[in-house]
Amino acid sequence: MPTDRSSDQLSFGAYLGNILLRYGIPLFIVLLCIYFTFSAPKFLTVDNLLNVLRQISINTIVALGMTFVIITAGIDLSVGSIVALSAVISTGVLKNGITLFGHTLQASYPWNVPFGIIVGLLLGIFLGLFNGFFITRFNMPPFVVTLAMMTIARGLAFIYTGGFPISELPQSFIIIGTGYLGPFPLPVIIMLICALLMHYILTRTTFGRYVFAIGGNEEAARLSGIDVNRVKLIVYTLSGFLAALAGIILAARLGSGDPKTGNMYELNAIAAVVLGGTSLSGGKGNIGGTFLGALLIGIIDNGLVLMRVSTFYQYVVKGAIILAAVLLDKIKEMRKL
Repeated sequence: MPTDRSSDQLSFGAYLGNILLRYGIPLFIVLLCIYFTFSAPKFLTVDNLLNVLRQISINTIVALGMTFVIITAGIDLSVGSIVALSAVISTGVLKNGITLFGHTLQASYPWNVPFGIIVGLLLGIFLGLFNGFFITRFNMPPFVVTLAMMTIARGLAFIYTGGFPISELPQSFIIIGTGYLGPFPLPVIIMLICALLMHYILTRTTFGRYVFAIGGNEEAARLSGIDVNRVKLIVYTLSGFLAALAGIILAARLGSGDPKTGNMYELNAIAAVVLGGTSLSGGKGNIGGTFLGALLIGIIDNGLVLMRVSTFYQYVVKGAIILAAVLLDKIKEMRKL
């Protein structure tokens, strides 16, 4: 009888362990919401929950591109700087136009706003393409290439603005970051559209299958006929585009293009992706998990602020959670062996 009881206890422990490994992040989000509801009475209100979604929209959009990159077993450290550079270029162009060879190209109202947005998005595409080109053409480590781009883009943002924010932006631009469509903030709607589109691309297209194949075994993917370099080039270009989109929304929300924005955004994006279950080794991940990872970070930030916890402690808490997420991922891999 004691042996049977011990066996039952082990079975229950294994079952509970499997539940935690599979549904750990959603369960943790629910527990956090319950805790913050009692610790911060203003937490569980419609306005605050919408505010949480608005706060995570920027990080989520950046993290969507990072998900593709990490699934291919790569990394993109330049996204935070691309956010800043795209923000200042977009706001600068919609206000002052583009000066080339002594001639200024400027769209008149009301086309100046879409003109600035398009230029900012094209810049993000170019910078992502730049990353992908050096990574694929010269077989350089993604860490090194994107680290260099992180420094270059940040420097260009400061050079372009002289270190000062570009302010006094038109309301037609600011509404992108502060407006509503019905009861929902526009940044949240843009985030959800991007998430659904990226989910479709990753799970329902040949390109998405190629992304997983490259992350699982790049050499096997190449031998099976997949154009590995082309897929990687598109992945880093997509990451640059989404970072630029996030930068434009951020500038609209702040009401200015500031070269100092986007600092540490690359780490927040990586944290959201890893928390969501995407393996740093590549070959595994999903968009839904990335959204939950970003939501978890947003709930922690919001709840701790409402509880008036020092920012210094917030860093410690987020760091511990990221470490726990990576440990959880390693445990999952070990259990499969």
